[in-house]
Amino acid sequence: MRLSRLLCILFLFGLAGLRPALAQQSAPSSPYTVVMPVTDTSESQRDATFSSALAQVLARVAGGQDLRGKSGYDDALKSASGLVSQYQYQRSGDGIALQITFDRGAINHLVGQLGAPAAGVKPPVLLLVQGNDGSLLGGDSLDALAKSAAAQGYGVVYPDPTQPPDPARVAAVDPAEMAQLTARYKTGLVLLGKLHPGGVDWTLVSGGAAQSWQDLGPTEDGLFANAGAAMAARVGKQLNVIGSGTSDGKLWVDGVASAMDYAQLLNVLRGDPSVRSVTTLGAKDDGVLLEVSSSLPLNALASNLAAGGRLLQASSNHAGADASLRWLH
Repeated sequence: MRLSRLLCILFLFGLAGLRPALAQQSAPSSPYTVVMPVTDTSESQRDATFSSALAQVLARVAGGQDLRGKSGYDDALKSASGLVSQYQYQRSGDGIALQITFDRGAINHLVGQLGAPAAGVKPPVLLLVQGNDGSLLGGDSLDALAKSAAAQGYGVVYPDPTQPPDPARVAAVDPAEMAQLTARYKTGLVLLGKLHPGGVDWTLVSGGAAQSWQDLGPTEDGLFANAGAAMAARVGKQLNVIGSGTSDGKLWVDGVASAMDYAQLLNVLRGDPSVRSVTTLGAKDDGVLLEVSSSLPLNALASNLAAGGRLLQASSNHAGADASLRWLH
């Protein structure tokens, strides 16, 4: 698209203040709702489950930040029942579970009191774990990993067995493959695993970059539980940056090939809780230069945006930009 034409489109969209909803995105499940297994319906079991559920919700709403050492955290867990807006029992396999929904305003206020303002819920982590025979494992096999991730405030999703992603291309952060993951699973966070006798090789794709490690252990459940904690720690180190004020900088985004791409990009940016304002400075070819005011440093903001799946971090910065991303179609 010619520069003058794209600038005209950007100007018109800017005047209109358009923030169209993305029709292809489904509404995520509420971060304030948790389903927990229970052994009975006694009051003592219910109160204990409320406390465990509140710990998960606090981690989610704080964006995975560790609140456990904060003053008032233990007291909040003891009083979790006072923050519950509704609950109900339901069947779960051969047993029962308790679905708990906490009051949104009360949780956000509590997170602020604990010194970590609500950072927005992180996207789910797609689990691509291959068994010893090379086939992708399903939810039943990865229950220990899912529970470990949930305890750290991260949800998980599983691949469609009829059209599974290509693990090798995901590990290479292939843009076309990542674009397909975004469209289907609404995330840019992927944990890949490959089982072998006595251990697992792991690769985490987070913020548009891949990092790998190995773990050894006698049982698969133990290895999977370790992986949930290790994944959360790595994602947290990269994404859970707490700003010390307002950061202003220039963000370059290429791959913006149409007015719809631009409108959707603005929707993503303005929907991020850390972004305070966005101004278009210019455009060239399929790239857009934006002035962004954020509660996070621009590099940290770029990593968080890439984790959402619609964007990838560029290997190098565009001239004149503090951070650079690529829009995924």
